Parts: sequence; structure tokens; C-alpha cells
Amino acid sequence: MSTASEQHTSPSFAALRGQLHEAAAEFSGGQDALEGILLGLVDDVDRAVAEPLEIFPVCHHSPASALAMARRLREKQPKVVYLELCEDMAPLLTELRNCRLPVAVQAFASDIDGFPPDWAPLSVVAPITEASAEYQAVAYALDTPGVELVLVDRSSDHVVQWEARRPPEGETHTAGAEPEAALHGEAVGVEIGDLRPRFAELEEHLLRHGKVRHWSEWWHQYVEVPLGDSDHDTYRQVMFLIGSLFRRLAPGEGDRVRVDEDRERYMWTRMREHLAATGTDPSDCLYVCGAFHAASRVDEFGVHGTGDFEISPRTATTWQYGLIPSSHVSIEAQFGLASGSVSIAATEWAKNLKRTRVKPYRLEGQAGTRKASARKAVGETVTPPAGLVPDTASAPSGGFAGDTATGAAPVPAEDRLSGFLRRPPALHTLDEAELLGWSVDIVRAARRSGYLASTADAIAVFETSILLAAMRDRAKPTPYDFQDAAVTCIEKDSVPGRRDVRRLVEIMMGGDRIGQVGYEALPPLARDVHDRLAPLELNLQQRGVRRALLDMASRPELRACSDVLWMLRRLLPAGAARTVMGERRLGERSIQESWDLALGTHQRALIELGYEGVSLEQVLEQRLRRTAYGARATTAEVLAAVEDATLHLGGRRLADELGTRALEVLAGERTVDGAPEVLRRVRGLLAYYRTAEPVLPPWVESFVRTGYAHYCTLLPTAFRDEDATVGQVAAMLGFLFSMESLALSLGCDRTQLELAVAQSHPKDPAKTALLWAAQMQLGTLSRGELRGRCDELLANPLVVPSYPRYLSGFVHALEPVPGLADLVVEAVSNAFGRLPDPVLLPWLPTLITTLRSNAAELAPLLIREAGRIFPARLEALDSWVPPWREVPVEHKTPAAAPGPRGVALLPLHPESCDALAELLGCTDTWAVDGEPVTDPTGAALLFAHRATSDALADLLGSGDPWAPAPSAGSAASRVAPESLTERHPATAHAVAALLAAP
Repeated sequence: MSTASEQHTSPSFAALRGQLHEAAAEFSGGQDALEGILLGLVDDVDRAVAEPLEIFPVCHHSPASALAMARRLREKQPKVVYLELCEDMAPLLTELRNCRLPVAVQAFASDIDGFPPDWAPLSVVAPITEASAEYQAVAYALDTPGVELVLVDRSSDHVVQWEARRPPEGETHTAGAEPEAALHGEAVGVEIGDLRPRFAELEEHLLRHGKVRHWSEWWHQYVEVPLGDSDHDTYRQVMFLIGSLFRRLAPGEGDRVRVDEDRERYMWTRMREHLAATGTDPSDCLYVCGAFHAASRVDEFGVHGTGDFEISPRTATTWQYGLIPSSHVSIEAQFGLASGSVSIAATEWAKNLKRTRVKPYRLEGQAGTRKASARKAVGETVTPPAGLVPDTASAPSGGFAGDTATGAAPVPAEDRLSGFLRRPPALHTLDEAELLGWSVDIVRAARRSGYLASTADAIAVFETSILLAAMRDRAKPTPYDFQDAAVTCIEKDSVPGRRDVRRLVEIMMGGDRIGQVGYEALPPLARDVHDRLAPLELNLQQRGVRRALLDMASRPELRACSDVLWMLRRLLPAGAARTVMGERRLGERSIQESWDLALGTHQRALIELGYEGVSLEQVLEQRLRRTAYGARATTAEVLAAVEDATLHLGGRRLADELGTRALEVLAGERTVDGAPEVLRRVRGLLAYYRTAEPVLPPWVESFVRTGYAHYCTLLPTAFRDEDATVGQVAAMLGFLFSMESLALSLGCDRTQLELAVAQSHPKDPAKTALLWAAQMQLGTLSRGELRGRCDELLANPLVVPSYPRYLSGFVHALEPVPGLADLVVEAVSNAFGRLPDPVLLPWLPTLITTLRSNAAELAPLLIREAGRIFPARLEALDSWVPPWREVPVEHKTPAAAPGPRGVALLPLHPESCDALAELLGCTDTWAVDGEPVTDPTGAALLFAHRATSDALADLLGSGDPWAPAPSAGSAASRVAPESLTERHPATAHAVAALLAAP
């Protein structure tokens, strides 16, 4: 793109243009694209330097940029700082003082509107470290009275609108191996100054000729170190030049270039709007942006830009904002930096501060700093080190070159690029004390990690570092040279511990510094969690695992803490709240519990819960509703939500609502994929409600009634369907048989189940065996017939290879028909006893694998039944006869002797009658066989309690009065000719038939 403003040229860079023109002519043999690129670089630098609103180009997490920023802020003291950061994140920056860096500013959206549903949840993060220019600008603006901080970059909503979802670029092969690399999750990263070549050949050329391994090392060696001692104008012009170079040599990626240019238009549009609204003089402002965007060529560039960019509206998505902990490893993993580069940058930042004596800006009250440091730094005058004297000759207001006083014409900037590009690299002398300290420290760390390192290895690392630096044309070994030397001399063949030597060097150089969000900066939900867990008396904000012991018997107030912990276990990742002792199931509560808590380690997950609600109960209810009412919700998932609602939230309101939803989902399902889980959940809920509630909830009764009819309808299809497994069909039968009594009491018809089983005609052997078990349970197939069918299977050589699948079906049948366990043991025993080894051994592995994969949960029932049937001692096995092979003993009934009519069972077992006669007070003896009974006597108990006999006589219609109480041998004891039996012969005959009388 060529614009009118790009044609602006100043005499300051005339000499540099001439040199580049001559170089292009010499290398290319004439005017071509190379000359246009080289001269275009100078034009970009000239244009950026001449802009009335001072542009400060930075590189992300660069100590040199942070150092130059701190110097420039103290010299210029701008009244407005424009910062390249998402404009909707501005309210959160004041909370940085309550955190320990590094942290990340996060925008989070769980309920999205305007984006594809599968993108949810959306997360945009902007990590901030102390060794970054953006933090220096934020700290200066927030702690300096009268200074306004304005974020001008696109909003988080526009980030998601514009950014294509693509995998992170760069060197992530080592950073992703650390667990701390996941602190940002899958968030989209936003940073200031993404400065890296987009031309692969250019990056490869720079790495090869620079004798380095990766881009982070090249930047540290050839840009970071030289710019650390440069003045302000040199720093700006070099950064402008690098940004222009990478921009002009970027390949034609249409989407990415469009996004970059739209961001530049967006930022300049926002700055011009702010200047017009407030009337601020551009000379009192400072624009902090990445060097790539500082060399922009869009029409909207500058306060006098001609473009008219229209900012697109945001979507209807509701965004939540907060601070989450970050770490060096997570920053490296997300932005494609080399492993350890951010830690090395933090170390270089500390060394530069000590060497140059520059006072950095820190937010007042920042964790790890003294309170007075920020206030003292605001108005403090710092004497710049040698070589960093302000250019008073060209700065009208005593500042650096490029400043313009209000109402004064801008002074042309002096050409600092020519001198910088001609200057040979500085020869840094070897700091033997520093290198020796590194060598000793790495050997000590290696010993602690299990390496067999010694003093000789420390000497070898020292000498090898110097050797590698010399081979790479360096007078002083860099941290990367030292790292290579340590790996070469110490690691050798294997890694004995968890960390290799490269990681040990990174830790030694500064380690993976992990940030923390303070209590005051946490969302309300996270603060509420810490307040509710305060009785545990643990510092849960620290990283690491804390053991919590809860004895609710002696301290009932800990029950509330237990409720919170169980909800956290349900909502947070697995390692955040892990139970060691204790459980919570339907109808069960532990009186003692032990927990391993790592809320400080999983602080990000806890903070993101705060974006969903203000309390754990609200978040849990929302998630349960979202699960139950999802488009792909299954009956098993909804029943699980009902169980969670009952366990964690209590009450019946939500559980009944979700139960009604489970009924709707069940009625709409056309498959049986979730039948096993549905059976397990329903059984648990039924057992709970039967013991905890006076009556079953209405939705449970409706669910059983609907489920009975639903599974009866699907049963024939499931038996024929090849996709339906035998376990799923067994679960359907388990539901039908176990819920049958309740379903019949609620109005269901058993005929429906009988018809469904009669219409089932499976082809699979396992399902066939399952059908036989169902028929036996219904009574249409006897146990003897089932034994006969099993014998026929073993007798058929063509069926024997598939016999394990029949056994698998029988084992699954134990779910709906538990009484089949003895027949299954019999079937397995017959197979092992009857089949010869050439037939048995080939399918024995198939039997074992089939039972293990398909019926592992039913094996204990089978084993218990086998233990009951088989002898307990080995020596008894030889003489043992299986119960199914025992010949039943026939009991012969003796012929009845002729005599009076009576019950045949009573003479055979007189003991029962004697005991009953003694109980009733009857002393008569048994009559002799063949002797007629002439004087029968009655029971004395009847005369003692006549009310019962009178009631029976009234019921039978007898009006005979009672005779006097008989005595032994008296005539009154004889039975009257017209007795009750003769009056009602039908009743007598019925009683005789019931007692099997002849």
C-alpha cells in the first residue's frame, strides 16, 4: 500500500537512503524490488519518528523495552498514555496492585450470542509480567495524579470476531510439557508487540548466520543486549526499522494482514476520537504499541490520518472480566516462545535495573514491593548512566529528541540508525565470577535431581560455555550457551529424575514464576468460597496441596465446609478438591472426611466459576439445567443431574423439575444406548425415595410407568438390532423385571411384556440366551427345558465354538434374573466337564475375554454362587457330586387303612396333632385303626370361648343352641343327629378337599 503520507521524507535520513541505494545497486545490479524494500524501511522509520503523537514501539516481555519505557516515562511525564490493549479490560487494571505478577487479564463468556455454539466458552487473556513495557506504562498511569490511561485496541468481542482459530505458532515443543503451561487454558492470547518474522526463509537465515537455535536466542543476542544501553532515539528508530522489516517481508496472508491493518485503523480511530473529545495536545501523549504496528502504512495512521474507518458493532455476547494467575511457562506455551525465554528475560530485567540504577514503576501496594517505592519513583530524577545523556540540543523542552513543545514546530529527528548499523558489536568482557556461580549452582541442582555430578562437571561446564561462546563469535557466554554446555557435560545418557538439565537451568536462571490473584481482586464467588472454608484454618490461596481433616461429630459447624467441598469436587478439575476419606451418596453422609485441597494451584478454574454466578449453588444449578435441557441430553445424563441436585442442593424443587425433564427425554429416545446407566440411576433414586420420603414423587411413578411401556415397545427391536449390545438389552429386561411390581401397581399391563418377549427373535447367541432367561422368568420356559437346551448346545459340534457367547448372554441375564446364577454355574461346569481338551482349549481364551469385557461387574455374583455350590476343600472334590446330577429320592406313601373318614396326613405325622391337642387342652387318645368311633368328644376350648363359634354359626346360618358343657363319657357329648356338617354338606366337602381327605 502506498499512501500520500508515506511519501513524506525528511533530510535527517538522506545519508542512510543514499547508502542503501548504493547497496541495492551493488547487490542486485540495478533498481529492482530490493531497492524499494530498503528505501521503504527508511521511509517507515522517518514517518513514524515525525508523527506529532509520540509512538513508543515495544516487543512483548522484552527487558530492553521495559527499561526504555521506564526511562522515557520519567523524562517525558506524559499526561495521556494510549496502550495497545483490549479497551474493555481497562476497569481491571487497578486490581493489579492486589496481585503477585505474572497474572493475566481475562475476558470470559460462557453464554455466547453471535458466535458458533461449539466455540463456548470464550476466553481472551492478556498476560502481564513485571519485566514488560506495558506494566511500566500501567503502573505509571495509575499511580501518577493527573495521568489518564486509555486502552485503544479492539475489544475482546472483536478479538474473537477477527481472529481465526488456528494452532499457536512457534516453539512450543518444550513449554507444553509442564503442567503450569495450562494456566491460560484454551484462551486466545492478546499481547503487546508480537515481533517475529513471518517470512520463514528470513527467520531461518537469521538463525543460521547468527549461530543460534531459535528466535528467542537470536533476539536476546542481537537486539535485546545492544538496545539495553542505547538512548531513546536510537531505541525507537531501531525498533521502527525491525517492525518495518518484518512487515514488508511478511508473506501475503490475506486474513492475517487484514486483521493487522484493521487493528491499526481501530487504534488510530480511537486515539483521534479521544483527542477530539478531550482537547489534549498530542505532544502530551504517548502511544505504546508493538513495533510491528508502529510502522503502519494505513491511511488512518497519525493524528492527521485521512482514513474513515468504521468500527463494527459487538455481538450480543455477555462478557465477564477478571484476573487469573499466569506463569512464565504458560506465556511461552501460548505465544510460541522458546522454553525458558521469559524466565531469562526476568533475570535480565533484574540485572539491567541493578546495572543502570533505573527505578522502575511499580503499583503501590503491589505484592512483593515496598509501599513507598512507587510514590518515590514518580517524581524522582534519575541520573542516566554513561552514554545515555538526553539530547538537549534537539529537544526543545529538555527531553529526548523527538519531543515537541506545545505550539512549537516539530524538530526533525537525528539519524541514529546509521551509527547503530555501522557500530561493531560491543565486546563484553567475560564475567568469570557470574559464570562460575552458574556452574556451581547447576551442579548442585543436578545432584538434588539424582545426577551423578561432581566438581569436575562444574569445571567442564565452565570451560565448555566459554568454548561454545567462542565458536559462536561471542566474547561472553549467554545463558543459552551455558544451557547447552550444562546439557552436554551433565545430562550424558539418561535423565534420572523428573526434570532434565535444560529445565534445571531454566529454574536456576529464574524459574517458572507463577502469579497469584489476591483476595480483594477475586470475584464474589471465589471470595465466598474462601470465607465458607475459613473454619478449616488453612491457607488455601497458596499453591500446593493442603490436607483438611473434618470431624463433623465433634465439630458440627464443619458440615457446611463439607457441603462446599463436595460442590467444589463436582465443579472444579479433579485435582482441586480430592477426597481421601469419606463419601457422599444418596441417603449416606460421612461423619469424618479427609480432603486434599489445591485451590491455589487451580485458582484460574475457581475464578472462572465466578463468571457464571455469585455462589456455588447458583453455578451448580445452572450447570445442571444446562445439562438437562441440552439438545443432546440423554436420559442417563438427566437422571445424573437429578442425583446431583438431591445430593448437593437438597430440597425437591430442582430434583422434581429435572425428573420431569428425564421423563420427557425418555419418551423421545429411540435407542437403548443408555439403558444400563438408566437402570442404575433409577434403582438408586427409588431406594433413596422409599427410605427418605413418605411417598414416591409423582415424577418417579410416571417415569416407572412410562419406562415400562417404553422398554416393552423397544424390546423386540433391540433383540434384533445388531448395534444394541447384550448388556443394553439385559439392562432393559432388568428395568422391566425389577420395576414390574411397582409398574403393575401403577396400572401397567403384564401382557405387554409377555407379548414383547414372544415377539423377540434374536440371531445373536448371547441375546438368544438372554431371551431364554426372560422366558424362564415369565414362566413360559421351565428350568428343566432350559437345562435341556444347554445340553443340546454342548452336544452339537457346530454350536460349540459359539458356546462362550451363549454363556456371556447367561451371565448378563443375572442382571434381570438373579435366580439364574445356579444354572449359569451349571452351564459353565458342564462345558468344562464334557468338552475334550482339543475343543475346550481353543475357545477358552474367547470365554475369558468375553466375560471380562462384557460382564465383569456380574462376575462377583457368579463367583459367590460357585462358592456356595462347590466343596470348600480340595480333597472333597473327588467324591463330590454336583447337585444337578443327583437322582431325586422318591418317598412312598403308605396305603391308608380302612376305617372312618379322616385326613390322611394326620395319622402319618401325629406329633403335630399331639402338640396342638395339648395346646388346646384335649386329653383324648388316638383311635385304634378299624375300631368305630362311638363316643367322640369335643374340644374344651370351644366351650370356653363360645363367641367365635357363635359368629361362625351365624355366618353359616345355623340356629342350634349350645348344649351344656360335656363331661368325659357323658351322653351330652355325643353329636346330634342333625349336625352342622349335614346341614351344610358343600362346606364340609370343600374343607375335606382342602385337607386332601378321601
